[in-house]
Amino acid sequence: MSEHYEIVDRRFADMVVPIFPPEELYSGGLFLEGPAYYAAGRYLLFTDIPNDRILRWDEATRSVGVFRQDCGHPNGQTFDPLGRLLSCEHRHRRVSRTEHDGSIVTIADRWNGRRLNSPNDVVVTSDGAVWFTDPTYGILHDLDGGKADPEIGGCHVYRVDPRTGEVQAKITDMVMPNGLAFSADERRLYVVDSGKSHFDDGPAHVRAFRIDESANVGGGDVIADCPVGIFDGLRLDLDDNLWISTGDGVYCYSPEGALVGKIRLGKIAANLTFGGARRNLMYVCAMNSLYLVRLKVNGRLR
Repeated sequence: MSEHYEIVDRRFADMVVPIFPPEELYSGGLFLEGPAYYAAGRYLLFTDIPNDRILRWDEATRSVGVFRQDCGHPNGQTFDPLGRLLSCEHRHRRVSRTEHDGSIVTIADRWNGRRLNSPNDVVVTSDGAVWFTDPTYGILHDLDGGKADPEIGGCHVYRVDPRTGEVQAKITDMVMPNGLAFSADERRLYVVDSGKSHFDDGPAHVRAFRIDESANVGGGDVIADCPVGIFDGLRLDLDDNLWISTGDGVYCYSPEGALVGKIRLGKIAANLTFGGARRNLMYVCAMNSLYLVRLKVNGRLR
């Protein structure tokens, strides 16, 4: 065990590099979120929600600049298979996509004619379908979005059909659906429920759902409860291990939900993604800071 790494299962020793502590790359934000790595450009985009901006970390020059300002208090982000940026915008209550020419289009802002709450995190599957979570965090007050009354009466996980653009509610029994990620074969979907953040008896766990070839959803068993604070964002490595942000760093779980090890940052971690030429660098947004963690494993970008 080291100051920053706790090996719970021997497998974790072959995943991390304890002699290299987490490196703080940037500390000029208020609450950082939404890391998304663009491999062709060797840069990371991440959001600073209260400051309503998207920042850009350049891997070659190791510098940070403003990519976009006054952009709807964006939270979670990802790049789709065509290299287009998708952002969950709290204030605009939508999922947007930035096209190759720089124009921004709305992918989803309503369900059954009613405005979404405040999309939180998003992934795109290989068929082009957009899956996203929609808790109420961005409409609870004006700091992280715009205070407003919810119109839907629930917080769901949605899928946008890649052919028709129809927004379909796929999971409707969660309190505050948050981070989400797919297994390699896209037949298993992991979704965090962070309802404990605003409800004393609320959940702070991750659930595993089965997805069939027609995008029908089944299962939903809880596979892990967060021991510190709440779970938030998550990503999977090439072996489908789950790397999940927690109240004091990033914890690693097996696909079945067994805790393998911990990366302690000493502050609340919000979200993470993999990057670098071999995707063995983990970028973590934790409160006001962006961290880099070097790993022995390779991750998935989506």
